[in-house]
Amino acid sequence: MSSVQVKENESLDSALRRFKRS
Repeated sequence: MSSVQVKENESLDSALRRFKRS
């Protein structure tokens, strides 16, 4: 599993969605 970078402006849910879409 690759590491996911989360930005302060981005929520965890958003980060997971972007990671899954990648």
